[in-house]
Amino acid sequence: MKKSETKLLKQFRTLSEEAQFSVIQFCDFLSSQQASTAQDIAEPDIIPRPENESVVLAMRRLSKTYFMLDNDSILHEASSLMSQHVLQGREASEVIDQLEILFKKQYNALLSENGNNPDRLNDD
Repeated sequence: MKKSETKLLKQFRTLSEEAQFSVIQFCDFLSSQQASTAQDIAEPDIIPRPENESVVLAMRRLSKTYFMLDNDSILHEASSLMSQHVLQGREASEVIDQLEILFKKQYNALLSENGNNPDRLNDD
């Protein structure tokens, strides 16, 4: 979670129920104003994959590469892949390949949701 999100959540929790409802309504209003126009989504900051990269370092690299993604939405699938490596002995390179596909897929989904061309980042 980003620092701004943590700060917002902290402040939100201190509000009365009525004030929280007002904040939610205001957020809904702001979101509806932005939904009418396609948002520009930042291009990934491609960081080359080093040789013999560990799964943990790959997650860090991909999180930096796809900094615009909400990592919470990726966490479930990514942790499943990491578990396959740690608990089931799946090769690190295979898991990293799958993580790269996962991040690209999430990025393309974000582009589509925001009215941008999802083909900006083609599968290699």
